[in-house]
Amino acid sequence: MKTPIVEAYLMFNGRCEEAVNFYQKAIGARLEMLMRFKDAPEPPPPGTAPDGWGDKVMHASLRIGGTRVMASDGCSKDGGFSLSLTLPTKSDAEQAFTQLAEGGKITLPLDKTFWSPCFGMVEDRFGVGWMVTIPEPAN
Repeated sequence: MKTPIVEAYLMFNGRCEEAVNFYQKAIGARLEMLMRFKDAPEPPPPGTAPDGWGDKVMHASLRIGGTRVMASDGCSKDGGFSLSLTLPTKSDAEQAFTQLAEGGKITLPLDKTFWSPCFGMVEDRFGVGWMVTIPEPAN
């Protein structure tokens, strides 16, 4: 298996844009990308965002020095964070997802999304949330 990439994914329960602006000012974070729920080519998975959140942030990517931090208004009712684990292949993702789910809880089964051929969310036995994904194949 090639080396996985782990990045922090912060959830702000409706305050993501405010947090992004704060981090830009406070620590010089650079906004790489921001997508609102209303701009997504497909609706979000059930349970990841309340009704009426069209203007809220579905996904944002910030660069802080050499580190990428991702953020969203959705994916968590209480805010918090997950770790995003990007793996090179679907079989790598399936293996990691299955092992992380042992003794834990699957919150979104692995499936195809508009941003990834394989994405799922799991909480491991220690209560840590993981977003397991593979990148879109290069065209």
